[in-house]
Amino acid sequence: MAEVLSFKTVSNRLPDNIIWKFLSYNQRHVEWAGFSLHDIIQPSFTMLVGVVLPYSIAGRIQSGESVLTILIHTLKRSFILICLGIFLRSTNSAQTNFTFEDTLTQIGLGYTFLVLISFTNYHIQVGILISILLMYGLLFALYPLPGTDFNYSLVGMEPNWAFNYKGFWAHWNKNTNVAWAFDTWFLNLFPRESTFLFNRGGYTTLNFIPTLGTMILGLFAGHILKNTKPKNKKLRQLIILGLTLCLSGLIAHILGINPIVKRIWTPAWVLFSGGLCYWFLAFFYYIIDVSDKGWTLFVLKVIGINSIAAYIIADAGIKVWISKSLYIHLGSNYDQIVGPAYTTLISGALVLLFEWLILYWMFKKKIFLKI
Repeated sequence: MAEVLSFKTVSNRLPDNIIWKFLSYNQRHVEWAGFSLHDIIQPSFTMLVGVVLPYSIAGRIQSGESVLTILIHTLKRSFILICLGIFLRSTNSAQTNFTFEDTLTQIGLGYTFLVLISFTNYHIQVGILISILLMYGLLFALYPLPGTDFNYSLVGMEPNWAFNYKGFWAHWNKNTNVAWAFDTWFLNLFPRESTFLFNRGGYTTLNFIPTLGTMILGLFAGHILKNTKPKNKKLRQLIILGLTLCLSGLIAHILGINPIVKRIWTPAWVLFSGGLCYWFLAFFYYIIDVSDKGWTLFVLKVIGINSIAAYIIADAGIKVWISKSLYIHLGSNYDQIVGPAYTTLISGALVLLFEWLILYWMFKKKIFLKI
């Protein structure tokens, strides 16, 4: 939602300011390997699906629902999430844009599998997670590399790009990997304005497979939070597991086993980002449950309790409509009140405020978008 503040614009106008460079870097995705704070949004969103599942299923079983009823509801929810993701990605297109790398479609593709996995015991869940990471990594490693005469411009990439790796890591290069190859077949099965050749960001449909691994990590965290152990012990578990996951991902990256790449959701990314998500979860768990100071996070609560509505508001044309309305009523130069370098901060902050007020109104009226 806060992308409307456009720290990048401010940083470009103040090129010598280190603080704005730092903020700008963390408000956008990295080019390929590595991470920024912005890259942690999707895994956080995804992992929370797993975190809440033990509570959700327990509540449904206690209300008398059968496993079959839960699975039917799961299939409906998955279908709706996929359709909603496609709809949002089609708002500025001449026809339906069948794409499946969006956050909602990725969750929808993996959600039914996650629910099925949740009915197994802990040891089987761990085995499934390990199998997903190993088999998905092997799938990439065994896919043949492009020849020396390959024309990288055909897949939207310069041959001398800094992240066009050589050697073993080349199996995880942008738009020359096995998941890209799958999409050049799969996405062209749907009606398109033109033949699908590549995704500019390198994102792929098959990301949902390792993304399922992120959701399983969330499932583990959900079981930790739901058990009856003392709160401090739960907090310690989250922190230690977070450290273990981060180190595992970093070791895989440093030793050249697997790169940390969010755009194709590599196994190393599953581990590393999962660890960071565990730390975020531990931080909020400490504030809300351990310290009992959840009231300090009310602004975030209003957004989080209506997360699908917030996602749609930030992703659809609502923010554009708010922005245009502000210029109409406040004048074309209102955003220059503190100087031309900070125009996006002024206009963006007001758009963000109105988006939050919409969510606050929904919160007060108890209007929550659920699937």
